[in-house]
Amino acid sequence: MVKYQNFWCRTFWLKDIIHFQKHFKAQNSDIILATQPKNGTTWLKSLLFTIVNRSNPDHQPLNKNSPLLSHNPHELVYFLEHGVYGGEPPLPNPQQIKQLPSPRLLQTHIPYASLPETIKTTSSCKIVCVGRNPFDTFVSHWHWHIKLIQTRGEDPDFQPPSVEDFFEDFCLGKFPFGPYFDHNLEFWKQSIQQPNKVLFMKFEDLKSDHGVLHVKKLADFVGFPFSDQEESEGVINDIMHLCSIDNLKELEVNKTGFMHTKVENKNFFRKGEVGDWTNYFTPPMFERLNSLIQQHFGSTGLSFQNQ
Repeated sequence: MVKYQNFWCRTFWLKDIIHFQKHFKAQNSDIILATQPKNGTTWLKSLLFTIVNRSNPDHQPLNKNSPLLSHNPHELVYFLEHGVYGGEPPLPNPQQIKQLPSPRLLQTHIPYASLPETIKTTSSCKIVCVGRNPFDTFVSHWHWHIKLIQTRGEDPDFQPPSVEDFFEDFCLGKFPFGPYFDHNLEFWKQSIQQPNKVLFMKFEDLKSDHGVLHVKKLADFVGFPFSDQEESEGVINDIMHLCSIDNLKELEVNKTGFMHTKVENKNFFRKGEVGDWTNYFTPPMFERLNSLIQQHFGSTGLSFQNQ
């Protein structure tokens, strides 16, 4: 890990990040998904792709030819800093994404302050940020870290870190594209200051009984609102079912194969639950993280449901 512009990242990502920052040119119609790792990125990619492309007959939620049935969501919404600007074929390169049809759906993990100015100020592109409560974010990333190293086989003597040891780094901010609190607060504040530019969504809201309302809000924000007829025909529920974690992880394409980063497709889909952290946290861990939440979020108005 290395600290760059006040956020942490893997050393092998640094060159890609700088390349992205220097050379990416946003288009006014772009939709940028901004998340920290393990905050629902894969899920939101599938939702955004389906919402934006649902008028295409081949992309209908219940169509057997829907791209989501034969492609991992990361193949449909491109990761900028470690995909377009750092990936290997068959990922598109910077020149190829210029030719993507409008609106281009793109994704980044970079904090708001470090985004290229062409995204923040000189274009009217939309930014969708998804946050998740820190308890489940931490547990999901701990599992991800272990699977990533085991799958790559880079260290045959690798011993998985205990949840307590990994927790220490998380609390100190040594979390990819963290500190966790800074990343969420930056985007949340921008969503208040620029509500037509930045939408801040919460993983837990989308998982709640009112998830339909939040999917409607997402569609409205990106300029693809649902019609009254679509609502009455249950299109929103169809999309939510197609894009649900439970459904996606049972698709054959997501059970087999690898992404370009040598990550097994199945590792992008674990539980996607709210409150799974209770199976891992000790009372002292809970008290420490809860104290950090109060310290960083207490007076801001930002809060997350954690169960």
